[in-house]
Amino acid sequence: MTTADKAADLLRLHTDPELLVVVNVWDVVSATVVADVPGTKALATASHSIAATLGYPDGEQIPRDLMIDMVGRIAAAVDLPVTADLEAGYGDAGETARRAIGVGIVGANLEDQMKPLPQAVAAVEAVVKAGEAEGVPFVLNARTDAFLKAADRDRKDVIADAVERGRAFLDAGATCVFVPGLLDEPTVTALVDGIGERKVSVINVPGLLPQARLAELGVARVSFGPWTQRSTLTYLADLAKDLYAGGALPEGVRPLN
Repeated sequence: MTTADKAADLLRLHTDPELLVVVNVWDVVSATVVADVPGTKALATASHSIAATLGYPDGEQIPRDLMIDMVGRIAAAVDLPVTADLEAGYGDAGETARRAIGVGIVGANLEDQMKPLPQAVAAVEAVVKAGEAEGVPFVLNARTDAFLKAADRDRKDVIADAVERGRAFLDAGATCVFVPGLLDEPTVTALVDGIGERKVSVINVPGLLPQARLAELGVARVSFGPWTQRSTLTYLADLAKDLYAGGALPEGVRPLN
């Protein structure tokens, strides 16, 4: 498929009635392993995980060139649509999106970091325009950090902020709105009611509602952020501990592609 074809496929996956589950990857080998798992329809990169892989802390500390190089390697290694976590756009959201599209990326997360709303909306608009200029129906999962930066604010006020920002991002051309955080059922319900059915994206952190319930509530997409890498590294550390103690490698280990 062409890049535009993959983008159209990813867009369809966000509007289908079925909950879109995307497992986050961080390099070529993790991407190809997940891509080969039956049921995988698209991949999402995790910026935190890519930064950690290359020795950088999270938060746009990794040079943009390195991030674009890695997401491009991932996109080139699989036949599936790949959406990339572009953090807050590395100072120029439109140009970062344009470069990502140039290496085969067909969707992205973009953080608002709770910047003034007009500034956050302008970044969304820049990404949308970049997709249009490249002839790609780019799938923008516009993220609001309302809950991540909520501190001790009243939950109703935080929900109101998330809804206001989410609606503004959709009006600016975003495909859906990513609201990370540990969200209970009343909160998810309020977000879907306020932002729109099949327009809310969440991260599956320990303690989140089951995926089946998220689907029933009208959530469009669930991803896992850095938790997939953390789970993998936890297993590696436990395996190393067992091997040092004289244990054996587990049975059924599959070869890498």
